[in-house]
Amino acid sequence: MELPRGAVRRVNACVLRLRDSPRLGRVVRRRLTVVTYTGRRSGNTFSTPVAYRRTGDTVLIGVQFPDAKAWWRNFLGAGGPISLHLDGEDRPGHAVSRRDERGRVSVTVTLDD
Repeated sequence: MELPRGAVRRVNACVLRLRDSPRLGRVVRRRLTVVTYTGRRSGNTFSTPVAYRRTGDTVLIGVQFPDAKAWWRNFLGAGGPISLHLDGEDRPGHAVSRRDERGRVSVTVTLDD
């Protein structure tokens, strides 16, 4: 299922406004972050909001509708560098994505010290 780029941009913009809002931002930031990475083929820098779960220095991102998205493919195999906006600052880390036997995709990020 291919989602129209314009619709994705509008949804992402709304999510970012919620995340930055004075009223709801603190609640939204508990489960949403912004990942920034460099595209493996284009070399361009991209940022996108994602839902996450964090345990210490490990962050797990479940990719919803993975066949309609490409960002997680940058982290297949050995993975690659990524940055997550957590606790008011950008935290660098190393991300590895995996697809399980049921087609679900997750990205595991190990934050740098």
